[in-house]
Amino acid sequence: MDFLLEAFSFDLKRVVIDLLRVLIAFVLAVPIGWERYQSERNLGLRTFPIVAIGSCSFILIAKQIPGADAEAQARVIQGLISGIGFIGGGAILKEGGNVRGLATAASIWCTGAIGAAVAFEREEIAIVISLITFAIMRLLTPIAVQSSNDSNDDESEEDKADERRRRRRRQSERDESENLR
Repeated sequence: MDFLLEAFSFDLKRVVIDLLRVLIAFVLAVPIGWERYQSERNLGLRTFPIVAIGSCSFILIAKQIPGADAEAQARVIQGLISGIGFIGGGAILKEGGNVRGLATAASIWCTGAIGAAVAFEREEIAIVISLITFAIMRLLTPIAVQSSNDSNDDESEEDKADERRRRRRRQSERDESENLR
């Protein structure tokens, strides 16, 4: 029975510290996810914190690998960057001549950096990334939308009606998912 205790023993102090790090990553990512959710983007309130938590967790694991050196940790970071880029790629949509979702994809990438910074005990970097990303998305999105609307003034009424239908469908899907909770 002692072998089981040895195999599954853990340091309670380490668990609490790691839990706090993951929670910090979560808290710093929520405002970005909330902003994207409020802006009716295709990634939102759940995705952004999950990416931060995942990034933080992978880095915490990599830091604890016996014999892990800086090169091994760099490989984990490279994998995270690629993986988060793949998730962000899913947010990019091409509709005719328009490309949408680039800012959402970039912000999901920044959210991964928040998680990694927290795991590397660089909370000040994570806070700066969170604040700047939130500010960019919150303050510059209305300007970008207005600019896009100005350049699409010659868009047909049928295209505008299609966009309104898509927005109503997305809203009803959100309402349904909230009702299921």
